[in-house]
Amino acid sequence: MESYYLSATHKTPRLSFDFANGTFEISGRSIPENSIEFYKPLLKCLDEYIKDPKEQTHLKIILEYFNTSSSKCLVEIFRRLEKLHKDGQNLKIDWYYEQEDEDILESGEDFREIMKLPIEMVLINGAKE
Repeated sequence: MESYYLSATHKTPRLSFDFANGTFEISGRSIPENSIEFYKPLLKCLDEYIKDPKEQTHLKIILEYFNTSSSKCLVEIFRRLEKLHKDGQNLKIDWYYEQEDEDILESGEDFREIMKLPIEMVLINGAKE
């Protein structure tokens, strides 16, 4: 399966999904005009990936800001990864936040609680929580 990569813009995050290695990253700002359309191709790729995942899947989320519609798309990404987790696959999700950014930290904690996924809070330039 080919990798899925998009460069960041001032409104959209960098998406780097290396399906051959099971390493994924979403970073930057996520405030696209139409979040559903922006994330749709990625979700289709994830649907294919979960049919034959790698031994370990690792997602890094390093967002400085995201809007409500992007939040809904993140839930859809997590729902797909939740299938792997429920099937006993080795899944790791790191949610990065800056010390002074309580909103991003709380969002990650909320996702962890709601989705029941192994999401670790990672302080940028610090230690995991």
